[in-house]
This record gives sequence, structure tokens and C-alpha cells, in this order.
Amino acid sequence: MCNFYTKLKQKKWLLPLCMWLVFELIAVVLWQTKDNLFYLINFSYIGTSIALGLFLFALNYKHARRVVQLLVGLYMLIYLGLISGENMQIEGFWYYLFTGVFEAATIHYAVAKIFGPLLFGRGWCGYACWTAMVLDFLPYKVPQSPRKRIGFIRYITFVLSLIFVGALFLCHAGNVERIIFWAFLIGNILYYAIGIILAFAFKDNRAFCKYICPVTVFLKPMSYFALFRVTCDKDKCISCGKCKKVCPMNVDVTDNSRKRENGTECILCMECVKACPRKAL
Repeated sequence: MCNFYTKLKQKKWLLPLCMWLVFELIAVVLWQTKDNLFYLINFSYIGTSIALGLFLFALNYKHARRVVQLLVGLYMLIYLGLISGENMQIEGFWYYLFTGVFEAATIHYAVAKIFGPLLFGRGWCGYACWTAMVLDFLPYKVPQSPRKRIGFIRYITFVLSLIFVGALFLCHAGNVERIIFWAFLIGNILYYAIGIILAFAFKDNRAFCKYICPVTVFLKPMSYFALFRVTCDKDKCISCGKCKKVCPMNVDVTDNSRKRENGTECILCMECVKACPRKAL
């Protein structure tokens, strides 16, 4: 494993290639098993976008992550959501789960938010979330105040989304699919509005991600076991604290333990890596 990570650091193209191959494997498997060319195109596009961003990061391009956010986030919001009418929010996941259909949102959640984090942690939050894509344009990229102890709200949001979709089925609501699409539109508007308000109230662009977003309930437990993590070379670290100051999620990246403070919150934005004066991360 150590040799593997050494090669990743030595060859700038190796990590992007590995990530691209992972998504290509998913694309081909889903294409063949579901007999639907869309999955090949969809996951190939996402994998290529992520690989491009990782390669640009390796070349020290400062907007590398934003490129991926826009390529993937806009594709999922505008094409999959608005044009194709797929609810890629958590309500869409519950809807397809209740109908017993392994399509669209259920596949998306399985790959990006349930099993995918075992490989890349909460990389979804840093590179593909269309809500965070907008919030990251706000002025408070570095939190201006200590983290609040209100993260429990995300669990309330999670349960409410489940109750909402469950109620539609229990009440035998007509045209549920149309309701779910409108839930996607209204839900996104609310997410953006709440996210922007919280960002300015707490002076923290990622306040919504930390306290409100229900998707993190899936992401956090799996992220604990993530293969790709930011780690610290203790021999190089001079304890300057710059990495902690720039982290948008308040993660203590100098601690290599999986139990490190806010460890499952890391979105792999690599701001800490860029800020480290000794290249210890």
C-alpha cells in the first residue's frame, strides 16, 4: 500500500487515471447489466470530469476543483434534474427505493453516497454537489467562527424527507412521479436559500453542509473507512496550523487517526495540501 501511494505522488497522471478507470468500470458494468447506453455515457462523463480536475490539481491549477464542480454539478442539476426530470435529491432516492426500481437516483446514491465513500470519502461534497457548487462562490470560503453544535439538524432533515415520500405512498397520492419532480425544484430552491442565509449568518460557506444537508447521514459512516484520505507526514510537519485555518470543514488533518476531529467531514478539497508550506500533506 505504501508503494502505491508513493507512485501516486511521483506520477501526476496516475491518480487521475485510477479514478477514471474506476468510473469506467462502473459505467461498463451498469451499461451491460442494465442494457442501457445512458449509464456508459453518464458515468464516463463524470469519471472524465473528475479525472480532469485531479490532473489539473496535480499541475497546480488553482481552480481545478471548481472546474469539476461546474462540469458535474451543472450536468446533474440541469440535464438530469431539469431536462430529464430525475429527482437526484434524497426524495428521489426514497421514491425509487419504495418502488423497488434500481434506476437513476438509487444508482446515483449507491455509487456516490453509500458505497463510493468507501473509496473517496466525501469527495462528492467537494467535487460534484450542485448545492455546494453555488455556495462555494460565496465570500466565506474559510469559516470565520467556531463550528456550531447543531449538526443534529441534518438527521431531522433526513427523517422528514423519508416521512414525506412515505406519506405519498401511504396516502396513495396520484401522479407521485410528478410530485417528486416538483419536490426536486422546490427542494433545490430551499436548499440554495437556506444555504446562502446560513453562509452569511455564520460567515461560513459550508454551514449548510455541516448542519442541514440530509445526504451526509449516508456519507459520514462510510467516509470513516475511505481509502483515499489526506494524511500528514509528521517528519515534515512544523505545526504551523495553516492547514486547519483554511479547511472549510474544520478537519484536523494533522491527525492521521480515523478518529481525528471532524474526520468524516473531509471533502478532499485539498485546500490544506495547497496551504502547507512544507508539503507535509
